[in-house]
Order: sequence, then C-alpha cells, then structure tokens
Amino acid sequence: MSLGPSAQTSALVVITRVRIIAVVSLIVTWSIASLLPHYTPTIKDHVTTRLSEARQRIPKVSVEWRPLSLTNDPRHRFNTSKVALLIEPRPLPHLVPQILHMISVVPPDWRFVFVGTNLSTASVGRSYATKHQQVVGKLDLLVLPTPWEIDSKENVHRLLTDMRFYDEFLPGVEWLLKYEYDSILCANSATSLNEWLHWDWAGSPRTMDDRFSGNGGLSLRRVSTIRRVLSFQQRYNDTNPEDEWFGMRLVVLPGAKVAAGQDGQLAVEDHYIPNAMGFHLRDGGQGISDQVWKDPAQRKAIFEYCPELSLIMDMKLERERCLGDRLDGTIEEERPA
Repeated sequence: MSLGPSAQTSALVVITRVRIIAVVSLIVTWSIASLLPHYTPTIKDHVTTRLSEARQRIPKVSVEWRPLSLTNDPRHRFNTSKVALLIEPRPLPHLVPQILHMISVVPPDWRFVFVGTNLSTASVGRSYATKHQQVVGKLDLLVLPTPWEIDSKENVHRLLTDMRFYDEFLPGVEWLLKYEYDSILCANSATSLNEWLHWDWAGSPRTMDDRFSGNGGLSLRRVSTIRRVLSFQQRYNDTNPEDEWFGMRLVVLPGAKVAAGQDGQLAVEDHYIPNAMGFHLRDGGQGISDQVWKDPAQRKAIFEYCPELSLIMDMKLERERCLGDRLDGTIEEERPA
C-alpha cells in the first residue's frame, strides 16, 4: 500500500528533525568537552626515568667502511717480526689468564698468535679481554685450514718442521717465542725477552751438560735459522720431537748460536737456577723434576718468586694434605703402639 503525498511529507519532516537534533547534540557535547581540562599523560615512574637516563648515555658510534690496509691495520702498531706462539687444541680453562699474563710480561712490541681448533679458539675468543687484544692488533686467533692438523703432538711436530707453516701463517716473523699450556714467564724476572734476541735458539736443558738447552715447551727461536735447516733437511714422520730434531741439527749448523747446559738457560724445567725468566712444567706438572721441586724450602722460594705458576700448575690446597706429609713427596709411616 502506498502513502499519499501528505503522509510522505510528514515522514520526511520527522526524519530531518531527528537528524538535526542528533547533529545539535554532538555539537553541544563537543563544546562542553572542549571547556573541560584536557588529560595529559604524566608517567614519571622509576623505570621511565632510568630508561631516559640510559638513552642519554648511549655513545655515538662512527663507522668507517674502509678495508684494512698497511696504513690502518692495527697489527702494524707492533713489531711484526716478533711473535709469541701458543698452539693448543683443547679448550683448557686457564688459557685466557695465561695468555693475558704473557701479554703483560712479554715486551710490549711483541705480537701474540694462538693456533687452535674451533673449540679452543671459541673458548679463548669469547673473553672480552681477548676480544680487546684482537681489536688493538695484539692477538690473532687462528684455526688452520685443511690439511693442517694440531690434534696430537705428532701433528704439531709436523707443523713446526714444515717450511709452509712459516711461509703461510708467520710471514715476516724473525723471532718466535713458543710457549705451551704448561709454561709461564715470571713477572719478577729482571731480564727482558728482548735481551735474548742474539740467540738462534734458547730454552731449558734436560741435563746439566746438555749440548742443546732447547726444550721447546718454552723457547726462543730465530726463524731465519729454522729456515736454514728446513731448506736442506726434512723430518720423517713419527720420529724425534720437533725441538730434539732441530737441536741435533742446530748444534752443528755453522754460525748458529744455541744455548748449551746452563749457558743461555731461558727457563727452568729439569734443573733449578734462581731468578729464571720462566718455568716449563712438563705435562702440567705431572712430570716435574725432583731436583727442582722436591725440597720444600726451594719450592717455597720458587712460588714466592713466580706466583703465577699457580695459573698453570695442578695443585692441591694445604688442607688437602695427607696426615704425616713430609712436604717432599713422602708420607711419614705410623709407628706401632
């Protein structure tokens, strides 16, 4: 059914009136709301304040996208012909403090190279202190590519008697301080490592009359002399350790100056000398010499002179001593009642 003209007009008037009333109501509401005070967030709690302070302290960082060159490589702040080398495949817990101690004792112009496995280099490299030494160019961490291996003593012997190792990984190096996980230089030594640079090889003697005082656990080596030997000699695999192999050749090499007996003894291993530059504890102290360590008074003097030995030495606490311990490696037998 359709509406007439008068009914349609009345409906339009009603709809228009409703719209007008709705618009007027919105205008009145907005007008009243504008007269009321506005809400302003005032969050000033402790967390917001600390966050604001922290943001103000964030330093500005400037990044220079330039490749390393001979002029801006941080390694060139040091004498690149002098390197202290540690080769260790195991992630031993004392490697970081040992390396940092050696950095503090070795003359400041020397650089350091650590050759390890993925596991040992990750263990050493995650320390903030070693990361800093890498950034300033003092320390390099290396994992040698295939086919090089360092997972056994024999493989390390092969590495150090291979000319390619010095060509590829130690180019330009003339003096090499080789130290191991069980060796340390003493901060109390009055002698600088740079005072030994006239030697072609110096280490510690195995016997008092040793023709070659060159045990390789802590030894100073002249790389140009090593190259002379490797230029006409080649080590057979699974024969003498690398230091003994070099020693038999260096003692007869014309013009080579090598340590012999206690003449030029760089470190203590099997024979004690007072105020030595350093110590080598064979196998971390498992194979130490009675001549050096058995006497309690001498042992006390050693630890007072070189307390950093505790970094690398496997030791017990005093309270762990057995009853009747004579302090010389023997136990006093109980007498029958």
